[in-house]
Amino acid sequence: MRVTEVEFTDAEPIEGYGPGFFRIGGKIRQGAVLTGPAGTATWGGYDDRAPLMALAGQVDVLFVGTGAEIAHIPADLRALLEEAGLGVETMASPAACRTYNVLLSEGRRVALAMLPV
Repeated sequence: MRVTEVEFTDAEPIEGYGPGFFRIGGKIRQGAVLTGPAGTATWGGYDDRAPLMALAGQVDVLFVGTGAEIAHIPADLRALLEEAGLGVETMASPAACRTYNVLLSEGRRVALAMLPV
């Protein structure tokens, strides 16, 4: 079997997560986080909409990690993001991390906003 190392070009993969934190780019990030082609930053949760809207035109899909369990995001937030041309996929944060990493490794235009587990 031949193993090929995955290279991530314009964003950092999620390296790990645990209760209340995510490890991205070798750094531990506490609390909710937004990561994508523009880098990684603290995210204020569902009411912090400006950084999500700034992703319009930069990414095709925004994954929203809803914490330990899958949950719906506010309907008005979903409508706002979709009107801006962003595909929105919600899932539990662990699944969102894995899915984001896979699509990122394929060179897809993705971002991830996630609440901690």
